[in-house]
Amino acid sequence: MSNVTEIEALASQLSECATALHRRILQALRPPAAAQAQIQALFGREVALRMCANGLYLDAARLAASGLDPAQQQLLAVTARARVKLEQIQHIKDVFDFSAELLALGAAIASGKPEHLLKPLENLKHQLDAFDHAAP
Repeated sequence: MSNVTEIEALASQLSECATALHRRILQALRPPAAAQAQIQALFGREVALRMCANGLYLDAARLAASGLDPAQQQLLAVTARARVKLEQIQHIKDVFDFSAELLALGAAIASGKPEHLLKPLENLKHQLDAFDHAAP
């Protein structure tokens, strides 16, 4: 798989995470509905995730040359896990926190600076692991 193809796959994963977040937001609108401010903020995060994904699609060639190669498979795996987990999270506060980590990861990727990836990637992995351990 070429670097550009892998980066496009990562962009697709982020887009799918945004779609999962959107479905979760729609669930939060059902009774008992979450606070309007929380819902509005989550919609903002969904849009931001989509913008990150779209930026990756547009900048795939530039990002392929920026040194992301070693982390690409790990990023694909983590974002795939995140998409699945996002649809399973029960509490809106947890959705809020989780979407913040996804957005930080998307922003780090879109910046094209691999040195900015480690912290949000590790934070997201820790959250995923915590959700896995808390699951019944």
